Amino acid sequence: MKYSRRSFLKTSGALASGLALGSLPFLKSCASPEASYAPFGLQLYTLRDVIGDDPEGIIRQVSEFGYNQIESYEGRQGIFWGMGNTGFKQFLDDLGLTMVSTHANVFQNYEQKVEQLAEIGVPYIVCPFIGDQGSIDAYKEMAETFNRLGEIANNAGVKFAYHNHAYTFEELEGEIPQAVLMDETDPNLVEYQMDIYWVVAADADPSEWIRRYSNRFTLSHVKDYGYNNGSAESVILGTGSIDFASILQTGRENGMVYNLVEQEAYTGTTPIDAVRENAAYMKELNI
Repeated sequence: MKYSRRSFLKTSGALASGLALGSLPFLKSCASPEASYAPFGLQLYTLRDVIGDDPEGIIRQVSEFGYNQIESYEGRQGIFWGMGNTGFKQFLDDLGLTMVSTHANVFQNYEQKVEQLAEIGVPYIVCPFIGDQGSIDAYKEMAETFNRLGEIANNAGVKFAYHNHAYTFEELEGEIPQAVLMDETDPNLVEYQMDIYWVVAADADPSEWIRRYSNRFTLSHVKDYGYNNGSAESVILGTGSIDFASILQTGRENGMVYNLVEQEAYTGTTPIDAVRENAAYMKELNI
């Protein structure tokens, strides 16, 4: 995809000003020799209410539950939880965990974050949120930005991906913004993390989208859709309505490499107990 001087300067200016929006297959982690289930990971945001006081202790528990991979995010201690990139990698190595990606504010200090991830071999940096852009033209401009971010990441040996919410799967001006983003971005520069919960929340079919854009959705958030007192919320895997066996098998057949558990609500349980139960579900699912 070609870039106009206007779009390049606009994107470069956004990166430089630090505007905040408040996959390499050979790096794929494998299960330990005694494990008989397929590798799966955890988005640490699931533990946001407890991880801040003791990151090392909490992540150690995660490894004991059977997770093989982790996806970080920018908590108050940063992507690397106060250990620095090499220190965090060593800590995870000692636990038998692999950091496969992180959510990050890609509109602030982006190049530095990419370089730090590249130094320790993390495959992906993921944009977690852009907000409803309000118009199809604005989504096309965002796609140009994604291409530029992807180019920067690729040059460093890292992949760039975007994580969806429901709004990109809801019709706007007669089009679906998610399709606009995917059609307007270069497959060699931009990949996608499907948050399955949010696709279902928008009344869209995850498997249909995975097949339609084969090899574009390379990561997933495995997050179940249920109800509490009549309100939709994410629930423990297997207690909601989503058929993960079918969706993740479709993903596996169409280039989805990393399946990362996430849960955002804990009605009737605790974050730690939810993470434990979700691990048990993923082991049985074994996809």
